[in-house]
Amino acid sequence: MIGALFVAALTFVSAPDGDTLTVRDGNIKTVLRLAEIDAPERTQPYSQISRRNLIALCKDKPIEFQRVTLDRYGRTVAMVTCDGVVVNWRQVQDGLAWCFHKYLTQPAVCLPLEREARYEKRGLWREETPMPPWEFRAMKPQPRP
Repeated sequence: MIGALFVAALTFVSAPDGDTLTVRDGNIKTVLRLAEIDAPERTQPYSQISRRNLIALCKDKPIEFQRVTLDRYGRTVAMVTCDGVVVNWRQVQDGLAWCFHKYLTQPAVCLPLEREARYEKRGLWREETPMPPWEFRAMKPQPRP
């Protein structure tokens, strides 16, 4: 269930990657994981471009978010709007994130944006065979017990 829209004097703090940002409301910091999408991992091509794009979309701009859930890391999974732009969708539209099929609840919105970015060869779609982050993470060696 999607929560109420959170509107306050939110301040951009940081974006460690293209699908996560930290905001501050006074002294309270909140880590937001962008719902519906998955951006390249830090060692993948386009990771830093995706991160910089998210920063450009949100830094020094009015920020609002609508909570979807909490993830296993305690982050607020949310739909985030910066200066009136839904940055979840913009990251996909700019070719800097995939629709996260495992958690996708709005395919009618996300998938056409991804198809358009792919067709227009925006961002990571310039690569011949870009690897989705979930496949990249699956290749990572698992720690031994």
